[in-house]
Amino acid sequence: MISIDPKHNSERENYKLLIGTIIPRPIAFVTTQSEEGLLNGAPFSYFNIVSSNPPMVSLAIQRPAGRLKDTARNIYDNQQFVVHIVDEENVAKINQTAATLPASESEIELANLTPIQSTSVAVPGVLEAKVRMECKLVQAIPLGGEEPGSDLFIGEIVQFHIDELIYQEGHIDPRVLNAVSRLAGNNYATLGEIFTIDRPE
Repeated sequence: MISIDPKHNSERENYKLLIGTIIPRPIAFVTTQSEEGLLNGAPFSYFNIVSSNPPMVSLAIQRPAGRLKDTARNIYDNQQFVVHIVDEENVAKINQTAATLPASESEIELANLTPIQSTSVAVPGVLEAKVRMECKLVQAIPLGGEEPGSDLFIGEIVQFHIDELIYQEGHIDPRVLNAVSRLAGNNYATLGEIFTIDRPE
């Protein structure tokens, strides 16, 4: 067993340890809108469930060189965002949105994704996702002291949009959703084998 003190590591070394061990990670494709009305989209794998009552999700966005990414800036500015689940059918297009673009250019247009109007928030989603979750910001927490290295956003889901093909009597069919997850480097994973273990009473 190797013991490592993260304080003796560089940020990059800790990053590699985290993304190599905390796997698989769900991927949120997040759309936001700038104050000028430009639709932004980007994938994030520092993402998960926070609560079901009310339904809330978390999203952590790193600050490269201490600078806010467009998604984080837009969430701070208008308090709204849309989370989409990335699946095997849309992952190639979503991957294109990870390209570094000027704030004046839209990743949605670059990836040839189709904007679709939301119901409860002003930020549009994209048609190519089987699941869209319209979110309103509940809390934003800069992390890392006086010079934050990331921002943690907690969003309450105010509207679900779910493809009827994956939805049956209140349950989601995981095989039809076919979500993909993030590993380290350029690697992704599909669901693979599903097995069942009964929980103890």
